[in-house]
Amino acid sequence: MIKKLWIACIVIAFTGTVYAQDVKLGIKLGMNIASVNGSSANNLDSRTGFVFGATAEVSFTEKFSIQPELLYSAQGAQQKDNFKYDLNYVSLPIMAKYYITKEFNVEAGPQFSFLIKDQLVPVDQYSGATKENTDAENFDLAANLGLGYQFESGIFVQTRYNLGLIAISENPDIKNGVFQMTLGFQF
Repeated sequence: MIKKLWIACIVIAFTGTVYAQDVKLGIKLGMNIASVNGSSANNLDSRTGFVFGATAEVSFTEKFSIQPELLYSAQGAQQKDNFKYDLNYVSLPIMAKYYITKEFNVEAGPQFSFLIKDQLVPVDQYSGATKENTDAENFDLAANLGLGYQFESGIFVQTRYNLGLIAISENPDIKNGVFQMTLGFQF
């Protein structure tokens, strides 16, 4: 009986907390500096791409919130004067945010990405070489760590690194690594 009473109290407290949450929706866009890491990535350089999408920040306390996002992210790598890996994803990061001050925060969390474009593209488009698939995995899991600054106007800036945790390709054995810089606005 006491166990049921405690469960009821926790459910009521949690329900009250859920309804008292502050939810802010937003959009963001920015730049990726993407690379691949691994034993077979010696001759590959970083590739510049873009990232954009929607965010929702759910505040649980004044200092702690969760920010799920839905992003389009251009990633991959390149070998200068030869080819580039063009890997584009729909990504779902779920970031736990802790506000050190009212404006400045640190964030960390997982990112689930789904491959939507997979091409090996020759850099010199006049070389006669054709685009071909890289046989990259359709799913990528990454760990994200970042910093953010929130202005009172609703504008925010974020910088984040996402480290691939699983191989996106077995031959060569490589994982994603992406540094992101974004600018956004919360409504």
